[in-house]
Amino acid sequence: MMEVIEHEHPLKLIDLQVNVEDVDDESDDDEEEKEEVLVPQDEFSCTCKRCDEDINGYYSYYYKCIHDSCDFALHKFCAELPKTLKHATHPHPFILRIMDEDSTWRCDSCQREHKGGAFYDCISCDFLWKDVNCVVEVDKRRIYHPSHPHPLVSLCYRPILCLCNACGKEHKGTFFQCTACTNFAIHSDCAFLPKRLLIQHATNAIFSHTHPLTLSYSFPIEEFRAKHNPSCRVCDGRFDGDGEHWLYKCEKCIYYAHLDCATSRRESFMSILSIGGGPTVKNFKDVDYPNLLRLPFPDETCSIPKHLFFKKLGPADYRNHEVSVQHMNRQHELILVDTAGSIGSTSSSKIMCHNPMKKIELLCNGCVRPIMEMPFYKCRAKEDENCNFALHEWCTRRLPTKVDNHPGHPQHTLLLMTNIPNMFMFNIFNCFVCHLPCNGFAYGCVECGFYVDVTCGFMPERITHESHPNHLLSLTEDQPSGRCLMCHLSIFSNRILSFSCSFCDVYIHPWCALLLPKRIRHPYDKHPMHISYLPIENHKSEYFCEICEEPLNPHSCFYHCDVCSQSVHSDCAPLILQSETETYSKDGGRGVYDFLNMKFGSIHKKSDGHPHPLTFAQGIESDGGCSVCAEGLRFEMILRCSDCEFAVHHDCLENWNKS
Repeated sequence: MMEVIEHEHPLKLIDLQVNVEDVDDESDDDEEEKEEVLVPQDEFSCTCKRCDEDINGYYSYYYKCIHDSCDFALHKFCAELPKTLKHATHPHPFILRIMDEDSTWRCDSCQREHKGGAFYDCISCDFLWKDVNCVVEVDKRRIYHPSHPHPLVSLCYRPILCLCNACGKEHKGTFFQCTACTNFAIHSDCAFLPKRLLIQHATNAIFSHTHPLTLSYSFPIEEFRAKHNPSCRVCDGRFDGDGEHWLYKCEKCIYYAHLDCATSRRESFMSILSIGGGPTVKNFKDVDYPNLLRLPFPDETCSIPKHLFFKKLGPADYRNHEVSVQHMNRQHELILVDTAGSIGSTSSSKIMCHNPMKKIELLCNGCVRPIMEMPFYKCRAKEDENCNFALHEWCTRRLPTKVDNHPGHPQHTLLLMTNIPNMFMFNIFNCFVCHLPCNGFAYGCVECGFYVDVTCGFMPERITHESHPNHLLSLTEDQPSGRCLMCHLSIFSNRILSFSCSFCDVYIHPWCALLLPKRIRHPYDKHPMHISYLPIENHKSEYFCEICEEPLNPHSCFYHCDVCSQSVHSDCAPLILQSETETYSKDGGRGVYDFLNMKFGSIHKKSDGHPHPLTFAQGIESDGGCSVCAEGLRFEMILRCSDCEFAVHHDCLENWNKS
């Protein structure tokens, strides 16, 4: 117990560090039991009745009245001041006294006026008084900070220019330094940052997160790598490589922020509003862009050809519609399939649209997008002829025969082609925009050897995308080094086109913007899965893809079910129908499935290298090695024999037959 002259009750010593730990433990227990949204605990703070300055947890101890109803409190060093003091600035001793609240006096050291309270009075000189603050100045400049094992002392009375070990920046101000360690100092603003905060409170609701962020005094490299090298969720900037600087992080989600960003200490951060949480300010008027394409498409039923050329057919259209169509360069007649079944079909079997939930695949041979609704066209061939040729209604009749002024090849008109000249098997070409192999229809210039798939043939000049909302994204050939906002893979200089924001340093691959829908369906999950561009809130476990069972980086776009907490790589999403085969895009993925524009399943009946019909497919692990070159077939385009164990790379068979 401690007794002081200005208070009638004894005082007890309180250990602030123990108090803080107890509060943290109780918070953690509540989180585990109730799983409720956290609210940050208020940092401990009260006022010293002697020096009138703040008492906080960094002073380690303080004295308070033994009666809980009384708010009288003193710093430990204020309470333990000696009754008689010998001060270096004066030859006579001082004695501790109390002055009435109505009396005014002036400190001989700092020349500040005071009203009542504790002071030191010279026993020999008249009216020579010293403020308690001036006597304990050195003690008040010493703190015990949890970020460092030694006491920290503010040695300089004036602001200095110094490098702060907390935020990693050099700035001018008051610093707390370690007298035992060299080159360790933290700025006073960083030293007294709150241990917990809600970012919406600190940033005036510009950025938001469900849970409070906790002040962390380091970012170990092991944690950094385990969390897939996260960026700051406010400015999208990187964290330092050594992991020694402080940051704010969420203990329940993958959410990290720089000190300045989480506390709004930089004015410039307000202009760096990315997908981390804050809304971007709309920079265009809808009336100026009436036909603006707003992406992503809602689901797999939508595509650019449908967006441009879909026309709802009524009864009159069906009556006037030719039932049988001889399509360009097709050896089989096409028939229209409507909601009543197939018209003029020679087969009685029921025709089913593409349905991932029932593992039914039906792709259009024109745009190579799923056929998920009627009417559509299919080949009249009998079942035993094994022809899976099918077309969307709009890809059959309403695709333009030519495209002028294509942004990737404006010098020549591109012509619609159902087959590329001089192609050996299955009409496979590489699109010059999305760089994906394709065996669907193409728009091309034979003279220059320039070919694009049907989707890329109608590349919009401007779009908006929810990954970067409210800003126009324009098609551009200017491609500085950087990463795609969606897949986080590089924007290479040899890429022809990309979408970019003229206000922000933001780029999106055209294939990520156009080919990844907002929602997909998974046969093992009864709920739709939605695309996400950031880690999911309240997702505690590690991220794994349900299809390939490989780790998933949640900072790149992926598909997720909020109900079941299941996730899928964006480039594994089209493999849902084949998930039992362990298929996955080669080379670690590229944001979209490598064979997204490929339709497999065709039969190659004649080959000089093999007597049996061969099925065009994507190689899987069980296919083993190529019968020609012996290299692995997994993740490659192959031809597989169902009658024997013969399997070969598509390129190997093509070269074999040419030789």
